[in-house]
Amino acid sequence: MPKMKTNSSAKKRFSLTGTGKIKKKGAYKSHILTKKSTKQKRNLTKTSYVSDGDLGNVQRMLCIGK
Repeated sequence: MPKMKTNSSAKKRFSLTGTGKIKKKGAYKSHILTKKSTKQKRNLTKTSYVSDGDLGNVQRMLCIGK
């Protein structure tokens, strides 16, 4: 049976922590920034963890078996 291929877009967007959690960057920070407040832009800079509802899909794209 052939090896599983990792989704190329997923490996650029997500990273694994030492404890096994999956980190992601906030969306809506790339363009149309003039109408967003400074506070909103500052909070979008921070990284967060993938939610429980999306965890299975992201693990499947990254070929992480759990």
